[in-house]
Amino acid sequence: MSSSLEGAWQGVLEVAGAKLRLVLKISTKPDGTLTATLDSVDQGARDIPVDEVTFKGETLRFAIKNLAVMYEGKLSGAEIVGQFKQGGITLPLTLRKTDKPPEVRRPQTPQKPYPYVEEEVSYENKKAGVKLAGTLTLPTGKGPFPAALLITGSGAQDRDETVFGHKPFWVLADYLTRRGIAVLRVDDRGVGGSTGNVAEATSEDLAEDVLAGVAYLKGRREINPKRIGLIGHSEGGLIAPIAASKSKDVAFIVLMAGTGLTGEEIIYRQSELLLKAHGAHILDIAAQRRVQEKMFAVVRAEPDNSRAEKKLREILAEEISQLSEAEKKAAGSASAALEAQVKEVLSPWFRFFLTYDPKPTLRKVKCPVLALNGEKDLQVPPQENLRAIADALKAGGNRDYTIKEFPGLNHLFQTCQTGAPSEYAQIEETIAPVVLETIASWILQRTRRLKFTH
Repeated sequence: MSSSLEGAWQGVLEVAGAKLRLVLKISTKPDGTLTATLDSVDQGARDIPVDEVTFKGETLRFAIKNLAVMYEGKLSGAEIVGQFKQGGITLPLTLRKTDKPPEVRRPQTPQKPYPYVEEEVSYENKKAGVKLAGTLTLPTGKGPFPAALLITGSGAQDRDETVFGHKPFWVLADYLTRRGIAVLRVDDRGVGGSTGNVAEATSEDLAEDVLAGVAYLKGRREINPKRIGLIGHSEGGLIAPIAASKSKDVAFIVLMAGTGLTGEEIIYRQSELLLKAHGAHILDIAAQRRVQEKMFAVVRAEPDNSRAEKKLREILAEEISQLSEAEKKAAGSASAALEAQVKEVLSPWFRFFLTYDPKPTLRKVKCPVLALNGEKDLQVPPQENLRAIADALKAGGNRDYTIKEFPGLNHLFQTCQTGAPSEYAQIEETIAPVVLETIASWILQRTRRLKFTH
C-alpha cells in the first residue's frame, strides 16, 4: 500500500488569515520503510527533512522534531484528511496527490552573475560582546562610494529580511548597488552568522549594533566615510533615528514604514486593522482592545517579571471564564499561543517598544530623512505615523526631510489589493519598482551635494 503514497501531496494551511501551501514528498527506501521531506512553498522553505513517517491502517503520521510539527491523517481515495499540530496549535490539513507541485515565483530575486562585488563580512559590537555577520555589495568602478546599512524589522531576521520566500533586502541591495551605492545587510543577533539573542535586546541595543556597522564601513577604503547612511524597515525605521541621533557619522536615513507613534498606539491600531481585514466582528475587536489595555497596564506598572506574569495569567483566566463552552474549547487549543504571548510582552524588547515614543528622538535628527509608507499598510498605519514623523522633524528644525505615501502598497511595499498580511505570500512582487527608484534617486541626490551640517 505504501507505493500508492509515493509522490507529492499538496495541502493548504490557514494560519492567522494567511494561506500557506505545504507539499509533502514521500518515497520508499530499499528496505520498504518510508522517508519524506516537506516544502513550505510560500515561506520559501524547501526539502525540510521529516524525522519520522509511518503508514498503518490507512493512517499516515509524520513528525519534524526541531519544528515541533506532527501530522496525522487518514487516507481516503486520493486525499489524506487530518490534523497538523505545531507548538500546541492544531489546524485542519487535507493533503491531495499532485503531479505538479506549485512553484513560487519571485522574479525580483537577484540572479548571478552580478555587475558588482559581493563580499561576506563580519565585525563586532564590542560593548555588547556580539559578532555580526553580513554581506557587503560594492559597485564596480572608482570609489569611494556612498553606502547604506540596512536595518531589519522586528523579530529574528536574516540579512535578506526573508519572509514568505521574498528577500526584500537582497532586492534592495542589488538595486542600490547597481546604481552606485554600496550596501551592507546584516543578520540579526542569533541569526545566521551573528551571535547573541535578539529577543533579549531592546531597540536601543540594536541601534548600537547599527553603529558598529557604520564604524566598520568607515574603515573600508572603498566607502566614503562622510556618505554612510541607514535604511530601516518597520522597527528598523524606529532604530535608524536612534542611531542617527547618537552619531555624527550617519549622513542620511531612510525610514520604510517607520513609526512615529508609541508602541502601544501602534499595537492598538494594528490589531484593529488586521482584525477588520480578516472579517472580525466589531465586538471581537472591542474585546481584544480591552484585554490588551489590561495586559499593557500590567507591563507598564510592574517591573518584576514574576509578579507581572502572575497578574497577566489572572487577566487571561478571567477572560477565558467569560467564554462559551465552544469558545473555551477553541481557546484551549490556542493555549500555547497565549503562553507565548505572556512571555513576549514581558521580554526586554517588548517592554521597551510598548512605551517608547519615537518623536523626541526624531526631533534630534538633523541629517536628511526620507520617510516612506504604503497607503494600504495595516501594520504601521501610514497617515498617523507619517504625520507624526514629519511633525517631529519639523519641530526639531530638520531642513531636509521628504515624506511620501505610495498608493496601493502594503507594509512590505508590494502592490496589493487589501494590505492584509495574508496576501504577502501570494504576491510575486517583492518591492514595487517605484519604491526602489525613489530610494536610490533620493540617496544619490543627497550624497552628491551633501551640504547639510550636524
